[in-house]
Amino acid sequence: MAWKTLDDMDLDGKRVLTRVDINVPVEDGKVTDATRIERICPTVQDILSRGGRPVLLAHFGRPKGERRDDMSLQPLIPVLEAQLGAEVVFAADCIGPAAQAIVDTLGDNQVALLENTRFHKGEEANDPELARAMAELGDVYCNDAFSAAHRAHASTEALAHLLPACAGRLMQGELEALDSALGSPRRPVLAVVGGAKVSTKLELLGNLVTRVDMLVIGGGMANTFLAAKGVDVGKSLCEHEMAETAREILVKAGDAGCEIILPVDVVVAREFKEGAENEVVAADACPADAMILDAGPESVEAVKAAIDRAETLIWNGPLGAFEIAPFDAATNAAAKHAALRSEHGQLVSVAGGGDTVAALNRAGAAEDFSYISTAGGAFLEWMEGKVLPGVAALDDGEEPVAED
Repeated sequence: MAWKTLDDMDLDGKRVLTRVDINVPVEDGKVTDATRIERICPTVQDILSRGGRPVLLAHFGRPKGERRDDMSLQPLIPVLEAQLGAEVVFAADCIGPAAQAIVDTLGDNQVALLENTRFHKGEEANDPELARAMAELGDVYCNDAFSAAHRAHASTEALAHLLPACAGRLMQGELEALDSALGSPRRPVLAVVGGAKVSTKLELLGNLVTRVDMLVIGGGMANTFLAAKGVDVGKSLCEHEMAETAREILVKAGDAGCEIILPVDVVVAREFKEGAENEVVAADACPADAMILDAGPESVEAVKAAIDRAETLIWNGPLGAFEIAPFDAATNAAAKHAALRSEHGQLVSVAGGGDTVAALNRAGAAEDFSYISTAGGAFLEWMEGKVLPGVAALDDGEEPVAED
C-alpha cells in the first residue's frame, strides 16, 4: 500500500484537518498521563513550521453521540499548549458555524482544537454527511491517529476520501515500524506472544505462524498449549476447552515451518502473591496443588537463544505474571536481552499492547526497543493480518471525491 506523508503535501496557508488521538487519562480535570499528547507534537509542529494551520480532530471517551461536559476536550488545552509551544483555540463543535469561525481566524502559531467528534452519532457510524461537514473546515487531511485506525469512523475513514490525505509523523513512524516487522522484515523473524488466554489471540496466532520463523508462547497461554500436549498443569490458569484449537495451531505452524517455543521448565507456587514461596520444576512436573506463574531459567535461555538467532522481533504480551515479583523474572530477562541486541543494532524490535508496554517499562527495556506502539487494538488487529480502515483510506491510489 502506498500512502503520502506530510513531506508530499503543500501545507503553506492550508487548513490541515489533523486526526489525533489525545484520549488521555484525566482525573479531577487534570491530565495524569500526557504521553499521547507528547506523541502528536512532531506532526503539529511540522505543520506550523511549514505555514499550515493545524485543526485538530479527536475523540474522548465513549459519549455515544451525546454531548457530555465530562468528555469535553477543553480541559486538555493547558497541556496541549505546554507541549506544542503554541496557542490552542477551542471550538465548541467539530462542524458548523462554531468550528468555522475558529478555523477561519487562526493566526500564526495557533492551533485549533475542535470538540469531541463522538458527540455526533455519525462519527462512529462513519456517516458521509458528517465527514463532508468536517471536510468543509480543511484543505488537507492528515491522519496521525494509528491507534484509532482500526475503526471506520467519519474522522478516520470517510474524511480521508474527501481531501488530499496523508499520514502524520506518528502514523508514518508506526506504519514504517510495522512494515519492517511483518511487511518486509529482515529474517529470521521471531514473535513473542504472551498473556492470559489463547481465546483472545486466536487470529493473532493463526496469522503469525504463517509469517514468522519462530514463535515463543508464554504466560497463561503457554499453559493451554502444554495441556493440549497432554501435560498436567495443576491449578494453573488454563483454557482446557481450547485444547483442540491449540493443537490445530501447532499443526499449522509445523506445516508453515514455524518453530514453536514453549516453556521447558516453569516457576510454580501455591498462591498468587508478591514473594510467594515458589520452586522451579520441569514443564511436565507441575504439582497438582500448584500453579505455573512464570517460565523457568532454562526456558528463558531458550527464548534468549531465539532472540540471538532473530533479525526481527515482534513482541506482544508477558511471559509470566509480570505484575508481581518474583514472577516477572522471565519477562524481564528476555526483554532486557532483546533491548541489548536492539541497542547494538543487531535486532529490529517492535512491541505493542497495553500489558506489553507496561511489562517492558517495568523491565527497564522499553527505551532500547526499536519501536514501542501504544496503539492497543490497532496494533493487535495489524498483527492479526487485518486491513485497518484508517490506513487503507490513505492509499495513494485513491483520489479525493469531487464535491458538487
